[in-house]
Amino acid sequence: MKFHYYSETDSLYIELSQRPSVDSREVARDIVLDFDSEGRPVGIDIDHASKIIDLARLEAEGLPVKNLSLIQG
Repeated sequence: MKFHYYSETDSLYIELSQRPSVDSREVARDIVLDFDSEGRPVGIDIDHASKIIDLARLEAEGLPVKNLSLIQG
């Protein structure tokens, strides 16, 4: 899972899988889910992210993470 934040558009993309997206559905205003060819979610796109969520804090609980990378961009 990867988080991509684009400050110029204030959008956050949460990449759930590296499978290609073939379908997208808006599930709420400014929130779009991307799906692969089998209907599995592959990403979440959040426009105007800083107005919807707190971008200053990232917390994970109970995830079996084996590799963690923090890249400042």
